[in-house]
Parts: sequence; C-alpha cells; structure tokens
Amino acid sequence: MFSAYDSAARRGFHVFRRVVHDRAMPGPLDVVASPRSVALELVAGRGHYERVIRAVLAAHTSVWIATANVKELMVEDGRAAPGRRRTVRTPSYVSVLALLDELAARGVELRLLHAELPSRPFRDHLAQRPRLVGGGLALRRCPRVHLKTVIIDGELMYLGSANWTGAGLGARGSGRRNFELGITTDDAPLLDQVQAMYERIWTGGECATCKLREVCPGPLSELSGAGTKPSPARARRARSPKRP
Repeated sequence: MFSAYDSAARRGFHVFRRVVHDRAMPGPLDVVASPRSVALELVAGRGHYERVIRAVLAAHTSVWIATANVKELMVEDGRAAPGRRRTVRTPSYVSVLALLDELAARGVELRLLHAELPSRPFRDHLAQRPRLVGGGLALRRCPRVHLKTVIIDGELMYLGSANWTGAGLGARGSGRRNFELGITTDDAPLLDQVQAMYERIWTGGECATCKLREVCPGPLSELSGAGTKPSPARARRARSPKRP
C-alpha cells in the first residue's frame, strides 16, 4: 500500500511529466531565429512618440498594435482651432483616437490586440467615435498578450517595452514619461515573421492549445470572421519592392 508521501510523489511525477511534455512540444510562437544582420534604429524616451506615433499618424494602409495595457494617449494637435491662433509655445493636445478616426475615414485598417481591459478614459473617448466603434478600430483581447509592437503599412515596425499608453508612447514630457526602450526597422523578413505571429494570435490560432481558458474573456477563434480574410498589411509587404 502506498503511503501519503508516495501518493504525493506520484502526483508530483505526473505534474512534472506533463510540464516536460509541454516544454518538449514547442509551438509556432516558440522561436529563436537564426542570427543575421538587420538594419534598425534604437528608440528611447520621447523618441517613441517622435518615431512611432508620428509614423502611425502618417499611415496609408494599416496600423497593427499589440500591447498589454491600453490607456488614453494624447498627441500634439498642430491644427489651429477655429477662432484661435496657433502658437509654438502652447501646443494643444488631442486624444490619439481622434486622429485614428481620421485614418479610419481614409480606409486605413486599424487593429488593437491587447491583454487588459482599456482604461475608462480610453473607453469614454472611444464611445464618442462611432466610426471606430462600428469597426474602424478592431479590438481583440487575449490575456496572454504581453508583446508590444506597432506595425505601420506592413513596412515599418516598432518592437520594444512601451505599451499603448500616454506614459509609454504619448506626448508626455521627459520628466513624466516611462523609461522605455525599443527598436524600429523596415527589415522585410523580420516584418513578415512578426506579422505572421501577430496574425496567428489575432485569428485565434493559439486558442485550441491554450491552458489559460479560465481567465479568457472569449476565445479569439470563435469570433466571426477570424482567420477568413487575408491581411492587407502582409499583402502590401509582399507587393512592395525590395528596399536597397
């Protein structure tokens, strides 16, 4: 007859075997790519706003965002309000959602993949943008998302520490923002690889094997249209001529 200690040991062995089995079965998102030379730019501090957000606002085809946290993000508004003079010393600020709304009006595909529930100020501003609420800004939530990336037009990508928040990517001053680091690149193979990973999460490709279903707000694989249409951003990258 087995003792209580033997039973516990057997249970521990089964848990250990299951863990080892999980580790021995890497998935499509478990990758270490072969080393090669890649042209990139280091982005730090307010450089996130200057490089990443300004590229987002100049997008022509698509903007894909992945972030753990989503909060209100303010940007400088260089346009003069009616009846007011524009001054250099006192810039005005506007929610980035107002400018994303303009991108959506021009047909730019906007995706936001996130883990946590967006902040109330973000949700309040979003509710004032019927075009974004109606599908102009596609939002999908997965608790396992902790990557931070912004991909513009399938041609420029940010990878780094910054969430989609004012302290991470917004127009806050140097004394008030987070200390963030990242890189931007237009390297085609790296763009294709990261976009493929993003697309797999977005369309629920990892849902079937997910072990965290109890904390999931709803499997992405069950969303209407998940995985049924090609990615405009990746299609654009495929058609783009190779950069010199």
